[in-house]
Amino acid sequence: MLYIVPSPIGNLQDITLRALEVLKSVDLILAEDTRNSSRLLNHYQIIKPLSPYHQHNEHKILHHLVDQLLQGKSMALLTDAGTPGVSDPAFLLVRECIKTGVKVECLPGATAFVPALVNSGLPMQRFSFEGFLPLKKGRQTLLKQLAAEARTMVFYESPMRLVKTLEDFILYFGEERACSVSRELTKLYEENQRGSLREVCEHFRLKGVKGEIVIVVEGAGDVRKKGHVIEEMEDEGGEDDRQE
Repeated sequence: MLYIVPSPIGNLQDITLRALEVLKSVDLILAEDTRNSSRLLNHYQIIKPLSPYHQHNEHKILHHLVDQLLQGKSMALLTDAGTPGVSDPAFLLVRECIKTGVKVECLPGATAFVPALVNSGLPMQRFSFEGFLPLKKGRQTLLKQLAAEARTMVFYESPMRLVKTLEDFILYFGEERACSVSRELTKLYEENQRGSLREVCEHFRLKGVKGEIVIVVEGAGDVRKKGHVIEEMEDEGGEDDRQE
């Protein structure tokens, strides 16, 4: 059995009782960063063997892990924060387990983009999760495509690249597009900055940025809807003027 176990994105209390039971029961815990996972396990007094599993070694050790699972070992996969597989390693191992008949179970739990989306104040009935944008190759092409995306868009970004990414959004989406930037979610210095892309970008230009970042941007469909409402109001006002 392979368990996919979400871990807290900041506050260590944001882990489920079931996740703790699983971590105590498995033979081996796979960790994106063993130092980060050790802090979580030590906090809950869980003593289990840890093995690194990250983007730099996942191809190399994939078949060895699956062989161990086929021999009856149980494993839990942890990433540094949130749900494994959401902009973190997991896909290759899950796919191989399914292919070879190893049972996979994903526990519900913490992930950064959900609270960021919900508290953004932007429509969330339909949204597009984009994760991290490409740094160079394909970045401009993707941004041109996303300029017409009708749904609310959700991105992850590093603090070092936040302002540059907001500037790119202004260039391709327009400076008045509504957005929300959530920083350090669930932690002591949590910040949710909302406004137009221009306003939010200016805010972060003037201050140092630290922590994990989630950016939520209004979709083009909602921009068009707002435009239609304004046009209808103007038309109604025009009719009133003529009647007078």
